[in-house]
Amino acid sequence: MFADPLSAQTSSTPATQVTTGSPAGSPTGHPPSGHATSLRAADRPSNLSAGLAPLEDVAKQIAELDDAIAALQSKSSAAQPGPIDKKLAALRAQLAAFEPSVTLLGQVKSGKTTLVNAMAGWADLLPSDVTPWTSVVTSLHLRPKGHATAMQTSASFRFMTAEEWDRLLHKGGRIGEMAGRAGAESELQKIQTQITEMRHRAETRLGRKFELLMGQSHDYGYFDKNLIERYICLGDDFGIDDRDPEATDAQGRFADITRSADLYLGSDSLPCGLCLRDTPGVNDTFMMREQITIQALRDSSLCVVVLSAAQALSSVDLGLIRMLSTLQAEQAVIFVNRIDELADPAAQIPEIEASLRATLRTALRDGQSGDPVLPQILFGSAYWAARVLTGETEAMVPASSSALLNWAEHSARAPDAPERLTAVSSAQEMIWELSGLPALFEALSDRIATREAQPMLQQIAESAITLASAQEAAQGVAIAGTGSHGATAPLADLLPNLEALAARHLHALDAEVDTVLTAFAERADRAHATFVERATHALIAHLEDQGEGRVWSYDPAGLRILLRGAYSVMGTRVQNVARKRYEAAVTDAAGLLFDHFGEAVAGIRLAVPEPPAPGAPVALAQAIALDFNDSWWTGWWRRMRGYQAFAKTFRRLIEGETEDFMHQLKTVQTETLRRDMRARLAESLHTLCQIAAQIQEATDADPRAMLADDNGDTPVRHAALQVLLRHAQAPEAPAP
Repeated sequence: MFADPLSAQTSSTPATQVTTGSPAGSPTGHPPSGHATSLRAADRPSNLSAGLAPLEDVAKQIAELDDAIAALQSKSSAAQPGPIDKKLAALRAQLAAFEPSVTLLGQVKSGKTTLVNAMAGWADLLPSDVTPWTSVVTSLHLRPKGHATAMQTSASFRFMTAEEWDRLLHKGGRIGEMAGRAGAESELQKIQTQITEMRHRAETRLGRKFELLMGQSHDYGYFDKNLIERYICLGDDFGIDDRDPEATDAQGRFADITRSADLYLGSDSLPCGLCLRDTPGVNDTFMMREQITIQALRDSSLCVVVLSAAQALSSVDLGLIRMLSTLQAEQAVIFVNRIDELADPAAQIPEIEASLRATLRTALRDGQSGDPVLPQILFGSAYWAARVLTGETEAMVPASSSALLNWAEHSARAPDAPERLTAVSSAQEMIWELSGLPALFEALSDRIATREAQPMLQQIAESAITLASAQEAAQGVAIAGTGSHGATAPLADLLPNLEALAARHLHALDAEVDTVLTAFAERADRAHATFVERATHALIAHLEDQGEGRVWSYDPAGLRILLRGAYSVMGTRVQNVARKRYEAAVTDAAGLLFDHFGEAVAGIRLAVPEPPAPGAPVALAQAIALDFNDSWWTGWWRRMRGYQAFAKTFRRLIEGETEDFMHQLKTVQTETLRRDMRARLAESLHTLCQIAAQIQEATDADPRAMLADDNGDTPVRHAALQVLLRHAQAPEAPAP
């Protein structure tokens, strides 16, 4: 008998812990119900790792770097590690925790969830046969085979806060706020009625515990399909028994209040960790999903935009275009799914791609000369991939089988057919290749290796070199017994100076970054004011020319273009001032160390940290009322009387509607950038303080112990340093 998870206190303590002998990569444990729907293990063909070669190389580099850093850790300090050894251990932990994130975007029923399941290697992992009501981002944290926690599966479900519910209930969410500003009280009332019914349903299911769950989380030491559906899948209330609201295994019991889900499991095919985020569709009635999706995108550096081949980039995909416009081309991959539903993929796919490129080229043009750089476009079928994983390739629907044969014949004859396609040795491997999963993995792996892994490996290698050279200095001080100035001064004389130096440079960095951010805010405000002014004049000109009988609309893309340009300039400037400040701070710290310890520290190679890259301005993807042409929106224009009434009301509407996204761009995202820049410098200076502490400790150390600690490992350390030096060298930089 399992306890009701509601009775367990939330957050850190798992509500239920179950461990069984499940195979690697499969969810462990059993649900508290005798009628569980089991997750089917993959009948894996041999090419499930196709396209992952770049990640395999990353995994090898991580292992090589980890071994090199491990070789630097002092054996004599294993029981009581010194400051430098603790920092080396922290670098190894950072390597072990490497988990790039990929967010999948798309409309409801575009096949995102089926694609995520296929990418994870489990065809039936997340429910994909019903349309959820809730705004849930589901993150799959995949651990590679051999990882310390690969055999452990767990789940964490976080609930909405009381504030979020209050906003929904009293304002109808963002779309309700739009309707209120536009004077569409009847539409706002409909939205509030729907949300009230939604809340009533949740309160009926959860009873008195509804309020207690707000802002909390449920954690489990296992998960299965029933557990997942209980939290993230509601659909049309299928399986909900309102006669028994306390039933712990009722499908969708917590779905109305769940905000996000994190699932942890192993993967036999992935060479390193990976997080796949399955987001709700962007075409949501309350626009709650849009906000949740934007936040998920902010937390990832890569995204996959999933489109349905039957209606790729239709008019309802404007939200996806907005999100794409906030990203650089190399941050996104477009996966046109469901080619299995096409009657003639060989003929239709080139037509779809040409149309898609034309649409994107027009939509993403930023007003400058030349065509925009478009994201990579891939085609495939998550349905075919799922059939491979379940071993049911012969049970496809006839139309899908016909499409598969059509696409296979065309792909085999194509002059640019990948070598993998001609090297397959079975029908399953052929279908897996044609599903597009290997091509998608290859595109993501290349981007992860270049955009995330290489900068991380280089930064860690540089930090390790600094620590290794500091170890050498400490050993030299211990053996010599003194610095070049005679008896080394007490550490108490040095640390206050280092702390004062850190405070001075952090304060200077804050001031310099503030100057850039203030200029950005002023530029953003000017762009906003210009947009509102131009839009108002355009409205008046429309009314004077054509009167009130014809509905008028205005494209806010111009405002997004101006703000995106301003944000890009700001990001570059912040990185430049931070880079100069980092260099100045490390140079001054090196001077202090030399003044205190003398020639003993002359050989320390102090790494200058690289400023973190600004996040994509995803707030610009937020919908604003001028993007819509719904019935209440067109009716609003017709209800206005008098040109000045049009102009004044429009000005108030656009100012109110853009208030939130201006706040997100000018305050939320810039504050994150400021915090990241400051944290990088603070961490670097803290490391230098720890280096000083360990060198100071060496002045009182027994030189025989320092010599014994080497124990003939000099060649090992030398080899480790060579590894570090190789990784610290940027790939594009010339050899020294």
